Amino acid sequence: MITIDDIVETNRMITENKLDVRTITMGISLRDCAHPNIRQFCQNVYDKITSAAEFLVSTGEELESEYGVPIINKRISVTPIAIVADSCRTDSYVPVAEALDRAAKAVGVNFIGGFSALVEKGFTNGDRILIESIPQALATTDVVCSSVNLATTKAGINMDCVRQMGEVIKRTAELTRDAQAIGCAKLVTFANAPQDNPFMAGAFHGVSEAEKVINVGVSGPGVVKHVLEDLKGADFSTIAEEIKKTAFKITRVGQLVAREASRRLGVPFGIVDVSLAPTAEVGDSVARILEEMGLESCGAPGTTAALALLNDAVKKGGLMASSHVGGFSGAFIPVSEDEGMIAAVKTGSLSIEKLEAMTCVCSVGLDMIAIEGDVSASTISGIIADEAAIGVINNKTTAVRIIPVPGAKVGDVVEFGGLLGFCPIVPVKSQWSSEAFIARGGRIPAPLRSLTN
Repeated sequence: MITIDDIVETNRMITENKLDVRTITMGISLRDCAHPNIRQFCQNVYDKITSAAEFLVSTGEELESEYGVPIINKRISVTPIAIVADSCRTDSYVPVAEALDRAAKAVGVNFIGGFSALVEKGFTNGDRILIESIPQALATTDVVCSSVNLATTKAGINMDCVRQMGEVIKRTAELTRDAQAIGCAKLVTFANAPQDNPFMAGAFHGVSEAEKVINVGVSGPGVVKHVLEDLKGADFSTIAEEIKKTAFKITRVGQLVAREASRRLGVPFGIVDVSLAPTAEVGDSVARILEEMGLESCGAPGTTAALALLNDAVKKGGLMASSHVGGFSGAFIPVSEDEGMIAAVKTGSLSIEKLEAMTCVCSVGLDMIAIEGDVSASTISGIIADEAAIGVINNKTTAVRIIPVPGAKVGDVVEFGGLLGFCPIVPVKSQWSSEAFIARGGRIPAPLRSLTN
C-alpha cells in the first residue's frame, strides 16, 4: 500500500534531493534490417527506428508531467551494428552511424547506442569494419554512442582488440579535438557487458532480447546522502540497512515509470537499472555519499570499503523493489559527471590508481576520465587490459571510458557540457612503457572460474 507519507517522502526526494528517472531507453532489434546493399540497409534501419520509437519521447514527457517525476533522458539502444551489418558489401559502417544519428534526431531522443561489436573471443569481418569505422563515425555524428566488448569471464581477454582500441581511442580523440575529444566520451570498452543496460554510452540491445523492450535507469545519490546525514556516529550495519531501504524507495519510482511506459507504448517491460548515477551538480554525487560515511575526501584510505558497502546495499534494496532488475545496478563513479569526484581529483586525493582499485567493487569501471592528449596508445591499451582483467577475474562488468584530450596538460580542466560535465586532467603517473606487453596480441585465457558447466 502507498500511503500519504510515502507520497510526501517521494515528493521531497524529487524536489530537495534530486531524485530522477535518469533514462527511459527503448531497445530495438535490427536483425530484420539486414541487406547486402549498404544504402538499403541504412534505409531499413532508419525506418525501423523511427517507426518503433515514434512515441517514446512524447510518452516520457506525459509521464513526467502526470507523475511529477523528472525523466532526464529518452534514449534508444539497438542490436550491435557489427552483427546486423555483417552482410553488407562495404568497407565502412560510417553511413550506418549517420543513419542512426538521423533516426535518433527524427524521434527526438538524447542518445542512441549500439554502434557496437562483441569480440571477446575473436573478430568477424563485420566486427573489424565496425571497429575501424568508430573514429570517423563518432566524429561525424552527434548522438551516436559506441561500445566494444573485448572480454568475458567465459572467454578471457581479446588482447588483439585491446591493442586496437588504444589506437582507436587516440584516433577518435584527434578527429574530435576541436570539441575536447568528445568522441571518446561516447565510446566504451567493456568486459562482461550487460545486454540490457539503459545507460549510455554502453547501451546496446542484446541478441537474446525481445523485438522491442523498455528499460529504465533510476538515480538518487542525493537521496542516499541526505539519509546518511541523519546517521552521524551510526555503525556500518545501520548505514547499510538505511541505504537498502532508500534504494528500495528509489527503485519503486523507477518500476512505476517503467511499467506505465511499457503499457502506453505497447512494448514489453525489460528491467530497472538501480544504479546511482551522479551528475556534476552539487547535491548529486556518489563521492559525497562516501565522504558522509566519514572519509575526509573521496580517495582517502577506506574509500574502496565504503564504496563496496554502498554498492552492495543499493543492489539489495533495489532487488526487492522491482520484478526485474538488470543492467549495471549499483554505484557509478564517472569522474567528470560527479561533483565530488571532480573536487577530489582537484585536491589530489583521487588518482587513476585509486579509481582502478574502486572499480573492483563498483558497478562499472574507469569512467569519464580525461587524461593528457600525449599519453600513448599502448598505455591506454594497458589501462584497458588491467580493467578487463578485474572484470574477468571477478565475474563482473568493468569498462573504460577514457578521454585523451589533445593539447591538454595536468592542471587543465576540460568542459564536455550537459550530463557529461567537466573534468580536471587526471595524471597518468607511470613513466614505464606497456608497448611490448600490448604488442604480443593473442588472447589471455579465461580463468578457472569460467568452468562452471
